[in-house]
Amino acid sequence: MAVYTDVGDDALAAFLTEYDIGGLVAFRGIAEGVENSNFVLRTAHNEAQRDFILTLYEKRVDPDDLPWFLGLMQHLAGQGLNCPLPVAGRDGEALRHLAGRPAAITTFLSGVWPRQVHAHHCAPLGAALGRLHLAGSGYAPVRANGLGPEAWPPLLRASAKNERASSAFPGLIDELQAALDRILPHWPGVAGRPDLPHGHIHADLFPDNVFFLGDELSGLIDFYFACTDLLAYDVAICLNAWCFNDQGDFNVTYARRLLEGYESVRPLSAAEREALPVLAAGAAMRFSLTRLYDWLNTPAGALVTRKDPMAYVRRLRFHLATPTIGVYGV
Repeated sequence: MAVYTDVGDDALAAFLTEYDIGGLVAFRGIAEGVENSNFVLRTAHNEAQRDFILTLYEKRVDPDDLPWFLGLMQHLAGQGLNCPLPVAGRDGEALRHLAGRPAAITTFLSGVWPRQVHAHHCAPLGAALGRLHLAGSGYAPVRANGLGPEAWPPLLRASAKNERASSAFPGLIDELQAALDRILPHWPGVAGRPDLPHGHIHADLFPDNVFFLGDELSGLIDFYFACTDLLAYDVAICLNAWCFNDQGDFNVTYARRLLEGYESVRPLSAAEREALPVLAAGAAMRFSLTRLYDWLNTPAGALVTRKDPMAYVRRLRFHLATPTIGVYGV
């Protein structure tokens, strides 16, 4: 469930007077997502009805980061990427407050996310990611990745201190520590290792953040983990999210098509290709650690569905066991 903050009728009506998008016709919460409260707005202006998304940013989102996120989305949309476009109020500002939370309205994207990933989804996804990376190059502000490699050891230590860790996941803390000891010395740009191209990345491009209309990709959503980091790391995140099932089985056809789609827009350098195994292992580590932390620290009865960290631990094991780019079909 992803509605954490209720919005009263009077408060919403007053909020909408700050925009020139017409009067309210319908309003409903969106149950998907885990970070923010999201609603679909339908408004009418001169008898024409339009849909929008209203987002209330909850406590896990740093309000100081919101202008960067909204600015990136505005920039990407201006470059032709099909993503939500922040809607400015009558005063020209997109970021406002509602029900005690920072809030913004964005345009509505048509389409549905693929509940079951198939091979035909992967090339369009790769191409869209390539277009995102190229389109982002003209956006000057930067945002460090707060969940990059520097954050992984502290996350692991925090989980290790939780008394539930050993009973819920026997041996996992030691396994993740051993994996970190293998990954971090080989991370690009660390300990004298060559760096790789940086840019703005989505960093969370899971299937539920990619919309399709039939076989056509219709848009990318949820940029609230976006940051400035290695472009190839974003590719590695997608390899994990789109090319495995939850049993840890890897589909080389999906990976080949994803990479072919990406390289049809932005070819990877030889160094980026060679780094894919460690980047994919690192991406699996990042989501193993955040899911483990959330699993151990989410209060009982919270209106959030915890995600099993073991799905990503199995991906991590795969990458560490097969550290060669040939496994991706390239």
